[in-house]
Amino acid sequence: MAFGDSTRYQGKGAMSEINVVPLVDVMLVLLIIFIITAPLLTHSVKVDLPKASSTPNLTEPEHIEFAIHADGNFFWSGEPVTLDALSARFAQTVAESPDTELHIRADRDAHYELVAKVMSAAAQAGISRIGFVTDPSTE
Repeated sequence: MAFGDSTRYQGKGAMSEINVVPLVDVMLVLLIIFIITAPLLTHSVKVDLPKASSTPNLTEPEHIEFAIHADGNFFWSGEPVTLDALSARFAQTVAESPDTELHIRADRDAHYELVAKVMSAAAQAGISRIGFVTDPSTE
């Protein structure tokens, strides 16, 4: 028996088919391993949890409804207020509730300078959440 005998394969062509039997064997072994180990990976502890109502208890932070009219008048939750008294009222509100939000409703024809002054006074008092209320209707 000679080890380099190539006369045995001279008449045969190269094999062009892929042998899938070893691939199927490996896949079956992996499938069996995963089937055995998958239940071991879930470490669940049975706990009898208390029952609660399904309605969420949402507590919204206090917010200030602030309106600016086109003629320059300011309204704090419907009550007229002057620009000079804003800093003190903002500081008092922040002292009572630090997470207070400011909702500004500015008239379409209100001057931007007035809006900027209100925002500046609120920021200096410590109000960090300022939002603008707009009309969602399209024209």
